[in-house]
Amino acid sequence: MTRRRAVRWLFLLVALGFGVWAVAGQWSAVSAGFARLSWAELGGSLLAVLAALCAGMMMWRALLADLGSPLALPDAAKIFFVGQLGKYIPGSLWPVLAQMEMGRDHGIPRARSAAAFFLTYPVYLASGLLVGAVTLPVLAGESVVRYAWLLLLIPVLAVALHPAVVNGVIGFGLRRIRKPPLERPLTRRGVLAATGWALAGWAAYGVHLALIVHGLGGAGPSAVVLSFGAFALAWCLGFLVVIAPAGAGVREVAMVAALAPVLDRPAAIAAALCSRLIVSVGDLVCAGAAGLASRGAVTAPRETADRG
Repeated sequence: MTRRRAVRWLFLLVALGFGVWAVAGQWSAVSAGFARLSWAELGGSLLAVLAALCAGMMMWRALLADLGSPLALPDAAKIFFVGQLGKYIPGSLWPVLAQMEMGRDHGIPRARSAAAFFLTYPVYLASGLLVGAVTLPVLAGESVVRYAWLLLLIPVLAVALHPAVVNGVIGFGLRRIRKPPLERPLTRRGVLAATGWALAGWAAYGVHLALIVHGLGGAGPSAVVLSFGAFALAWCLGFLVVIAPAGAGVREVAMVAALAPVLDRPAAIAAALCSRLIVSVGDLVCAGAAGLASRGAVTAPRETADRG
């Protein structure tokens, strides 16, 4: 137990170090943009990010519950938010490895943790592309036409998220690595619940960016609508270009293009950079708050987890 605890603390310290470094490294680039934002806009933007991150946690929790491992909110928040800090460490697998390890304390088999983790991404991607398709084509026009190919992924993802397809793929993968099948298959209700939370998260992220855009000079309903689509487009491209850690660089380029109708290029770049920094701060805040809230919580037996 002592060794496992030491490894977890090492992961947390390394992840926090990379997270703080990511925030500090961006400060010089965003300080001028922040100077143009009021405290109300900054505070409101951070609160919206926290709401979006909580919606993401609820999406993951809904998937995990549908697969057979319901979690209390404090436990779910700790596993999800602390695990998500791993995305700041170079390498793609740290978040899922952290969630699998912490999930063992709550009786969650490793295969189930991994399935819930990886399912969040197609749900996010499909719902995000849908938000972009609804908000960007008319208002953004030629500035985002280069990304039109992304619309082709929406029907593909819709089919891929059908429970029969998901369960078939998971079952095939588990057989290939000689692991037992999941005890409970994913259901349509689980997919719909997760999609609902994902859309709530996109709405909150849209509010977050809209407040920044307003502070930098983007006014009117079109600026608000474009903010929703710009953030969704930026995230989806950042995810698809997997060679960029946490979508670095790719997201900013897409966001600047989507905001072109309402902000000049310097202001759009400032908005993209400010958005990234506020989201990074939100990650750190959520991880710290979840860790404090779950202290002293009673964990479930681990017999089930050890089977995964």
